Amino acid sequence: MRRVWRHGVVCATAMVMVSAVAAQVQAQPRLTWPEIVARFEAANPTVLAGRIGLDESRAAEITAFLRPNPQLSVSVDQLPIVGEATYPLENLLTVASANYLHERRHKRELRRDSAQGATAVAESTQADLIRTLLFTVRGAFVQILQATAFQTFARENLTSYDQVLSLSQERLNRGAIAQVDFDRLQLQRVQYESDVQTALVNLRTAKIQLLRLLNDQTPVDQFEVSGAYDFRDPGQPLEALRQTALDTRPDLAAARRAVDKAATDHRLALANGSVDPTFGLDVGRQQTPATSTPPLSIWAGVSVGVPLRIFDRNQGEKLRTALEIKRSEQLLAATRAQVISDVDAGYATVISTLALLRPYKATYLDQAARVRDTITFSYQRGGASLVDFLQSQQEYRVVQVSYVNLVAAFLNAVNQLNLAVGQEVIP
Repeated sequence: MRRVWRHGVVCATAMVMVSAVAAQVQAQPRLTWPEIVARFEAANPTVLAGRIGLDESRAAEITAFLRPNPQLSVSVDQLPIVGEATYPLENLLTVASANYLHERRHKRELRRDSAQGATAVAESTQADLIRTLLFTVRGAFVQILQATAFQTFARENLTSYDQVLSLSQERLNRGAIAQVDFDRLQLQRVQYESDVQTALVNLRTAKIQLLRLLNDQTPVDQFEVSGAYDFRDPGQPLEALRQTALDTRPDLAAARRAVDKAATDHRLALANGSVDPTFGLDVGRQQTPATSTPPLSIWAGVSVGVPLRIFDRNQGEKLRTALEIKRSEQLLAATRAQVISDVDAGYATVISTLALLRPYKATYLDQAARVRDTITFSYQRGGASLVDFLQSQQEYRVVQVSYVNLVAAFLNAVNQLNLAVGQEVIP
């Protein structure tokens, strides 16, 4: 009796745990696209590494703006080595000197400006990295929506076809159809089962990819997203999108900042070709024999050291930085042309996909459903042949699959356009 009771308790506990897990899975919230973006920016290792790189660049600004350290030296001379002296330290010479390099022509400020320019380029590069990674994240998000839509359609098709098979089984039992026709109907079911399994695999694969990008360890079965699987007009003309891209594309901003940094580096190279004096101050103490008057001598002096820039006047760096300005300007022009090309290509793809989607939603979907339902109704009453029935089922499936794929193509084209513009112009 105790064993039965214990077994019942164990079963009840297991059922409670399974129910709790199932409730937790069902309670798992569906992430929207803004929530996915927030998680991506907060947890993606590549993005976090880029932020550390920005901090390193800002640290370099501190180093660039530091002043030269002064130099302090102390020397003791005229220590007796050979011979005897009544007073060994009677001729001791002690000298302390301090030197400081004075940088002219704002070298320190120009080094700071160059380091800040490098940080500005790094910030734009980081923003461009996030832009390109978000393109990959949005692609995985669209794949999840596409696989979910296809899975829903495939399951509905399988359920509908199973109903047809059930009615056909009754007709076979009554002798209204031949066994070979029923066998052909059953063979056709494999395609619908394959669609369901394919959608399931595609859905899990897309979730795994998105979880990797989010650096998220959530189990695949508990990870869900939500979003509109539909299409809409761009809402902005091509010229407006071009201007937005020119204003916001981070790679174009990085190219502009690279030109500014090259100009700063050239000014720094010119300044580094100038002469920097070194100012010195020294204090000495001379110990003299006790019989001398006075027995102690103390003095102070100043010095100025100026390097003679006869051979090295920083000629190579001056030429290199001048060429770097021209190179950066050419890269800026190339990036600008690429931005315009990307926007034009993305916009053309969106418009082309919309031209295909509109008749599907307005006409083809309803026509395919109407033809399938009419032929199915007729076939179940003996008014249509098996070939007509299978053909109508196949046509309906092709139209639905094409529509699902076209919506995915539109969302991917929108993703490409958003990447080209540098921001979400079509959410």
